[in-house]
Amino acid sequence: MSDLESSENTTPEATEPAAPEQPAAAPVEPAPVAAASAPAETAPTEPFVPLPGTPAASAAPASGQVPPSLGGSAAQPSPAADAPKRQRSVAVPVIAAAIVAALLGGGAGAGVAAWAITSQQAEQSQGQSQPQTITVNNPDGADVVTAVAAKALDSVVTIRVSSSSSGGSGSGVILSSDGYVLTNTHVVTLDGASADGTIEVTTADGRIFPAKVVGLDPLVDLAVIKLQGASGLTAVEWGDSTKLDVGDQVVAIGAPLGLSNTVTDGIVSALGRSIQIQSSAVPDSGDDDATPDDRQNGGQGPFDFWNFDPEGGDGEPQQRQQSSTISLPVIQTDAAINPGNSGGALLNDTGQLVGINVAIASTGGSLSSSQSGSIGVGFAIPSSLAKRVAEEIIENGEATHGLLGATVSTATSAESDVVGAVIQDVTPGGAADKAGLKEGDVVTRFNGTAITSSTDLTAQVRALAAGADAELVYQRGGAERTVDVTLGELQL
Repeated sequence: MSDLESSENTTPEATEPAAPEQPAAAPVEPAPVAAASAPAETAPTEPFVPLPGTPAASAAPASGQVPPSLGGSAAQPSPAADAPKRQRSVAVPVIAAAIVAALLGGGAGAGVAAWAITSQQAEQSQGQSQPQTITVNNPDGADVVTAVAAKALDSVVTIRVSSSSSGGSGSGVILSSDGYVLTNTHVVTLDGASADGTIEVTTADGRIFPAKVVGLDPLVDLAVIKLQGASGLTAVEWGDSTKLDVGDQVVAIGAPLGLSNTVTDGIVSALGRSIQIQSSAVPDSGDDDATPDDRQNGGQGPFDFWNFDPEGGDGEPQQRQQSSTISLPVIQTDAAINPGNSGGALLNDTGQLVGINVAIASTGGSLSSSQSGSIGVGFAIPSSLAKRVAEEIIENGEATHGLLGATVSTATSAESDVVGAVIQDVTPGGAADKAGLKEGDVVTRFNGTAITSSTDLTAQVRALAAGADAELVYQRGGAERTVDVTLGELQL
């Protein structure tokens, strides 16, 4: 039986796929590369054996609620002209910005080249020099992953959280130059174990900042924190996750096992995927999912987030308090993601953010078997959802989520001759009721996304804001019907 681990601090196993060599582009006059200014991270003296976290706290903050003690205050993708997605070898300039322009632009990407020139001019005009965290020793062999890392590494941070009884580490993505950072709720709350932990953030160039929570959204496991006294940070460039295709190259950046500035790559393995996870950080989610637990996640049951304290504990699993489940729409990737990558960046091949890494699958069948690490099945929250939630949290302190107003379960062969989510009960006056849905209807598509289970439907509904309109396709009596639904608002 497989378990799903949060990608939060087991031994990484990164295997990057090989790709064919491409013809070299015309050589460009090389220039010196600035060395990385970030101090090398000291390797821990203890073996890399993860330790389970402490039990969850009895009182977890509601969606968007700022714990009292923590208080709180796109660009669209540039098309690569006639260049293969998995371009691996190009003759490029040695300057990091020029590498980004040559590789991410496929040799002719005007949009990315403009980014590089603008970046250099801005630094010169301000008399400042941005620290380089990527040193290119062999420019003739540099590839797209090198270029993505050069562009985005400074936008990813390492987050360490400690409380009186536990601690852990994860990753985050910089949203603004003055220090707004997006991460996972389970990172900053130690999966609900602490509502008042001390948060410390380390940037890619080695600076350390204290941080406070701006708002939490445990329903989709996202959180925004604010670095105190920060300025001049490099904000990530948003990408559009709805434009991804299966097979697209992606790059993950984060701090697995606390190893900051770790870069791995892979492909998009699946889209339109949804997973159900146990979360101690969320109260009753109100999902009204009538599917038995042993049929969730393809028969694996609700998965768990994993929290590890690398500095203490006896290595034995500890009892968790009763938790609720959340349903997440995710991007599946084979890029190596391990505990500690939670909250970090999943980037497309132009260096834009397309996902927030959240969880990994494990072949282990118990808490004590969580040391398996990456098996090439990782999950990230799509940027289309992450961007909306982050903006709402920064503006309002919380985000809203849609409500269908129906109890659903995964359709069985006795109920339907197609896969989908079957309506078990309709709430009078709710969105489903107003749209004319009835008990026994089998939902097969939602806003163009195929629905194969109750988890799929719940995840897609929650991904939209309250009051959003959606097109829903369902079957009734063997006939397919389509209806427009205006979602209600989920109250936690």
